[in-house]
Amino acid sequence: MKNHNNLEPLELLLKKYNFDLRKIKKLTTGLKYTAILLKNGNIGVCANLGYKINTEINNYSNLNPQDFPHRIVLNAYFNALLNYSNKLDKTGDLFDVVNFQEFKNIVMVGLFKPTIEKFQEDNIPITVFDYKKPDSILTSMSEQKHFLKKADAVILTSTSIFNLTFFDIINEINEDCSIYMLGPSSIMTQEILQYRNIKMIFGATFKKFDNRVLKVIQNDGGTRKFLKFGKKQIFTNSEIYENLS
Repeated sequence: MKNHNNLEPLELLLKKYNFDLRKIKKLTTGLKYTAILLKNGNIGVCANLGYKINTEINNYSNLNPQDFPHRIVLNAYFNALLNYSNKLDKTGDLFDVVNFQEFKNIVMVGLFKPTIEKFQEDNIPITVFDYKKPDSILTSMSEQKHFLKKADAVILTSTSIFNLTFFDIINEINEDCSIYMLGPSSIMTQEILQYRNIKMIFGATFKKFDNRVLKVIQNDGGTRKFLKFGKKQIFTNSEIYENLS
């Protein structure tokens, strides 16, 4: 499969699918997330990571793909545009389909506390990096390259796509490492699977026109609050897909 190493994901998707303001019905933002509702009812989200987002849709008529707030809107847009169009009848969590006991050096980039709790319950060692959130479980960012080089599994936050750290991470890993993209910001599309070593993408879809999702986000709610209205989905290539229970 072709590896689009010369184009980062949002640039690649922009080139292939364009960004059409006429498809957007509503743009909503809060402290933690931004959501886009398309006119066809599809909902897409992206974490803000502290960035302030202008909700005036025309503000993005001159899109700047290097500007982080613009990239957040773009990520939410592709999340809405593409997450509904693939074969996504496999639902579940990371732990439902990946046996992490088989790995020796597991790295998580982007702190997912509920997932960490599962690793701790099963006594599976994991090294965690996050450049924004303070937490006692985190390893210093200065160690990240060292741990990525020897990792055989990486759980990677999908916000790495909008914040331009995606290439920094996947270019450090060895050829035998499996990458699992995680989080509601995930864009579940074949183009993302074509980057090196990405085995599965764990994201979410929502019922069309579900205003509850938009309200939670507008009221500064985070993942746990709006994900209860969605469905956790697994996207992977057909070969792995057929083997999922």
